[in-house]
Amino acid sequence: MARKRVMTGDRPTGKLHLGHYVGTLETRLRLQEQYECFFAVADYHILTTRLDNLGEIEENIRDIVLDYLAVGIDPQKSTIYLQSLVPDVAELHLLLSMLISTTRLERVPTLKDMIRGLKIESPSYGLLGYPVLQAADILMARADLVPVGIDQVPHVEVAREIARRFNGLFGRVFPEPEALTTDTPLLVGLDGRAKMSKSLGNAIFLSESAEAVEKKVMRMYTDPRRIHPNIPGTVEGNPVFIYHDLFNKNKEEVDALKHRYRMGTIGDVEVKRRLARALNGFLEPIRVRRAEFARQPGLVERIIKEGSEKAEREAEATMQAVRQAMKMNYFRD
Repeated sequence: MARKRVMTGDRPTGKLHLGHYVGTLETRLRLQEQYECFFAVADYHILTTRLDNLGEIEENIRDIVLDYLAVGIDPQKSTIYLQSLVPDVAELHLLLSMLISTTRLERVPTLKDMIRGLKIESPSYGLLGYPVLQAADILMARADLVPVGIDQVPHVEVAREIARRFNGLFGRVFPEPEALTTDTPLLVGLDGRAKMSKSLGNAIFLSESAEAVEKKVMRMYTDPRRIHPNIPGTVEGNPVFIYHDLFNKNKEEVDALKHRYRMGTIGDVEVKRRLARALNGFLEPIRVRRAEFARQPGLVERIIKEGSEKAEREAEATMQAVRQAMKMNYFRD
């Protein structure tokens, strides 16, 4: 019996951070042991919002692949590929764009937030079609599951709607993919904002040095009402303790810190020092593995080439089924 398929990916906007880890990477590590996984470095998606400095993309692609390898994503178990090296995705995107209205796309909340956040007065055709391109990525692999952050669930719903529409019009070709979220779908940023983000400058990167981690942790947002260490503090919703719960393996220490914080018998500085130590304990193996992979000449290029070739074979099979279903396989012999 064939294993179910998983598809997800990341835009190459830079190195990955702790929010990516708890939001999706940790899930991918588990899924690669059970499912046939496709992980895309989605460089086409960069073009929807970032045409100003495309020269950064190549380095960013390398960084993402190294981060994948460093956390334990295994190219022998998972297919790591570059979106633009699978040209059938672009054709599938074109065909799928005929199956959904612009009105429906304008209602996608993530897209609305992106347009508002970037202060885009008139979104490009490509940006409006961002969820359709994501649908093409997902349906190209004929994926059953899509591990995403909670903010991306509406995009998976667009893919489900398009799959249903296609199957209803032309016959069943695509499974209806299901979004798979984690217990920690969004990691609060260092500044207390709702989401850790590179663009907001409130992130700790997986490749961050121990010294940089400590400096960032010592500047973290905590309980703003606690102006002296002897004032009882709030643990619930406090970013420092959210991180302790996620990354400090010494649960007895975490419980003791919470108790003392609530009682006003420990200062923020000490709580943060303990967090920095815990985070560096978590990140050090990742840093070491990343450095080892980075020293291997041609490794990233080989992984991308081999993975993209496999993804393209799958895309060709998908497009054969799509064209046949749509009666568009004429003059192909």
